[in-house]
Amino acid sequence: MKDALRKAVRVVALLNLAYFGVEFSVALLIGSVSLFADSIDFLEDASINALILLALAWSAPRRAVVSKVLAGIILIPGLATVWMAWQKFALPMPPAPLPLSLTGAGALLVNFVCALILVRVRHHGGSLGLAAFLSARNDVLADVAIIVAGLVTGYTLSVWPDLLVGLGIAILNAGAAVDVYTAAGKESDARI
Repeated sequence: MKDALRKAVRVVALLNLAYFGVEFSVALLIGSVSLFADSIDFLEDASINALILLALAWSAPRRAVVSKVLAGIILIPGLATVWMAWQKFALPMPPAPLPLSLTGAGALLVNFVCALILVRVRHHGGSLGLAAFLSARNDVLADVAIIVAGLVTGYTLSVWPDLLVGLGIAILNAGAAVDVYTAAGKESDARI
């Protein structure tokens, strides 16, 4: 079962790293908080999945510790998003709606594929498999919100849809971090 998780996590890490470059470039080009948050999340997901690959070879207690560290890593995009949102408050210009929605649609496709790959192995590897799956699942939800933000921005020409979605992504990641940390704590308690 761990071999299936290893293969899944390796493919997901590569997909996340590839789309990070695309989304980060567009985010900077159009000044989008939500795309910036999601692109940093792609980089974080690639890092998490690479760390999971390494940790799968370790003992169960060490994997539980790594899962707790991963919970902290999941929070990093939220902090980057708050910084970008602060920048946007200083210069409230809405991002270009069409590139926002199209880039969000591309991210949705990548994350949906990643979630499909990981759903079958989410219970393998304990909290590590759960961390990989929750990251992908949350990203699918975030990308739907980004597409909607692009459509609403096109209609209203307001900065608020992008800002609210970016901050929503930060909150979603915080919830996933709590879930992963809790699962890792239960694993640690079960081994004592």
